[in-house]
Amino acid sequence: MNVALPDTATVVRYGETYTDPPSCDPVDATRNALRSPGGGMKPLSEIAGPGKRVAIAFPDRVKGGAHAKAHRKVSIPLVVEELLRGGCELKNITLICAMGLHRMNTVAEWRDYLGSEIVDQFLPDRIVNHDAEDPKLKRYNDDAYGNVVECNPIFADADIAIVIGHCAGNPYGGFSGGHKMVATGITGWRSIASHHVPQTMHRDDWLGAAPKGRMRDQFTSIAKTMEENIGKQIFAVDAVIGQFAEVLAVHAGSLDYVEEACWPLAGERTNVTLENTEPADVLVVGVPRNFHYGPGMGSNPVLMGLALGGQLSRCWNALRPDPVLIAVAQLDGWFNPNWFPSYEETFWQMTRHNDASEYLASDEARDMALHPEYRYRYSTNYTYHPFHAMSMLSGGAIPAKRCRKVLIVGSKEPLHAKALGMSPVATFEAAMAEAERHVGKSPKILCTPECFSGGAAVHLTAGRV
Repeated sequence: MNVALPDTATVVRYGETYTDPPSCDPVDATRNALRSPGGGMKPLSEIAGPGKRVAIAFPDRVKGGAHAKAHRKVSIPLVVEELLRGGCELKNITLICAMGLHRMNTVAEWRDYLGSEIVDQFLPDRIVNHDAEDPKLKRYNDDAYGNVVECNPIFADADIAIVIGHCAGNPYGGFSGGHKMVATGITGWRSIASHHVPQTMHRDDWLGAAPKGRMRDQFTSIAKTMEENIGKQIFAVDAVIGQFAEVLAVHAGSLDYVEEACWPLAGERTNVTLENTEPADVLVVGVPRNFHYGPGMGSNPVLMGLALGGQLSRCWNALRPDPVLIAVAQLDGWFNPNWFPSYEETFWQMTRHNDASEYLASDEARDMALHPEYRYRYSTNYTYHPFHAMSMLSGGAIPAKRCRKVLIVGSKEPLHAKALGMSPVATFEAAMAEAERHVGKSPKILCTPECFSGGAAVHLTAGRV
């Protein structure tokens, strides 16, 4: 949708408002990182050996790029090369797609973002999807926060446990990769339900996408407790990635080390100060029909709500405390049942409660998370886990809680917006007129038109208070 904004509006676009630091040669950077790891860890070639079992967990299709120099595509063959150089045997190495509660990835998807050569080396049974419903999941004592701690059994039983991570800006605890990759990728659904809930996500310290807050503390605690129980340190290979998943730097070693090493550069590319701007009264975004979780992002109200909650968090430090949010979204009610079979039923269950928080605390929501058919389909039929919808509702409740008004332009099913505490309006002009009723005439406008369609989004801060 083309919209008319006043010349005073701040429009954030890559290449105009901000650019990335220079990229590096990912092959050289990864080789150097693998041979000089930090955090007191030895190179893989030194800890490898005959008979040792190795598990390499890698991020799923949702983020990270599939181009020729993408981090997963480059790093996994180099990791395998170092292991073989140290005496490990290919038959004792297993690749684990660490997709958490996302849908399991197909072989065709692995070929796309890993490359056929590495996939063919590990087919048919040494490249596997993690299963958060696996009855063989290792269950340990809860951590100091009371978080459930579980671990993929192949990863837990390996002699050498390796995780590939992407360090990029993320509204969930500041950055992806590091401890977050472990705490969300190879655990069970009950562990993820320890933090992807209102008790964590509705706190003040969740806003602003800061790496300091309860959610980040929970990620770190779960990952460290996992290491204590599996009896070994996890060897991480993280890349700082740019707007289009270009590799800006690579660091290897302990989880603590890769976070310490990656975050400064990741912060440089992610944290953007809007010079000479004051906090905005109105945030304008567009939500495309398809986004990283899959087809239906802008038509499925549960996913659309989460998208808006995440972008509100990314922009929080560039907004007044009670902004108006205007989103352009088709919102036609297509829930994409082939990928998200539990979402429609979950959504309508939620509407029988006063708000999402009340629903998520209910027995009805608990029973939905335990729904046997939806859990079975997650494990066998490439669909999202039923608790994933619950986590999306947690984030999707944030805009209505934190904004003076949330206006949805272009909704073909207005009732869906209303059920999320948002207001459907017919035109963008009508939305702007309604916004002015709440924040005054000639409001300061912040527009992020490509935050969901133009590569990795950034975290914004107003240059003037």
